[in-house]
Amino acid sequence: MANKIMNILAGTALLAAVSAFAPAAMAASCGTDKQIDIAEMNWPSAAALAHIHATILEKGYGCDVEVVIGDTVPTSASMLSKGRPAIAPELWTGTIQEAWDKGLADGQVKAAGLAISDGAVEGWWIPDYVASANPGLKSVDDLPQFAGLFADPDEPDQGRFYSCPPGWGCEIANAALFEAYALEDSFNLFSPGSGGNLDASIIRAFEREEPIVFYYWGPTAIMGKYSMVQLEMPEHDPAVWKCNVDSNCTPKGKSAFATPPVVVATAAWIADEAPVVFEYLSDVALSNVQISKMLDWGSANKAGAAETAENFLKTEEDVWTQWVPADVAEKVKAAL
Repeated sequence: MANKIMNILAGTALLAAVSAFAPAAMAASCGTDKQIDIAEMNWPSAAALAHIHATILEKGYGCDVEVVIGDTVPTSASMLSKGRPAIAPELWTGTIQEAWDKGLADGQVKAAGLAISDGAVEGWWIPDYVASANPGLKSVDDLPQFAGLFADPDEPDQGRFYSCPPGWGCEIANAALFEAYALEDSFNLFSPGSGGNLDASIIRAFEREEPIVFYYWGPTAIMGKYSMVQLEMPEHDPAVWKCNVDSNCTPKGKSAFATPPVVVATAAWIADEAPVVFEYLSDVALSNVQISKMLDWGSANKAGAAETAENFLKTEEDVWTQWVPADVAEKVKAAL
């Protein structure tokens, strides 16, 4: 009887030890027991990428993950000052270049790798049918002559330029270019309020073949679906651009948008405390074609970021399984 009791006690102790060890084992596979917050920026590609990485890190690596709302400027500022959020899956560093470079030099942040393998594009655009019908409209300098073509519904004697939503880094850059080109007398700088509203305005104009001039970027589903022409600007000038993205700097100048690498950004502690996660993020770049394909599905199916991410994981196994070890891939597949 005594032996039986001893065996029971030993078994209980062993079970307790295993139970106590289980969370630690899970944390070890992730590398940290800290919560890893991933910024979901409010444009489709970055939002979908946030959910793709959240699923893989949580289901495949056993990380404690939370997806949080983000935007270029506030997310980078918080990451630089607080180390939170831990990951920004698609950070466009051009409009925060000085702060980003300083953060890299000071060891506050790291670029795990590229988010878009073949680079991205930003600029001011018009539909191809507008360009064909108005051969004199080739550059931003030409816009004042065509203000009537892009008449603002709320102020018809002014043109309307569709800019960036509040909080996006390009909002500052567009305002600077608007000033540099002295467009205030002929155009209104219109804020669409959100990325969704900007998309809706562009889609409506294209579907109705109406004139529109707007800021946009790629890769995106819209850029892949509709034919558009980029308005010419002088070659990118780093010194001019540095002033343009600093709201306290004058005078603003004419310069094309920077085309820096779009990176997977992390707080420095990820590389230090969760090197497995950092290594995973260093190998997750997608091409323009791959991202556009993902976004086209999301747009056609009116899917949110999480659903778009899930479809990508289910239909593009040959892509994402190359990012992770086989055992991690199997865990993610099982969870799906």
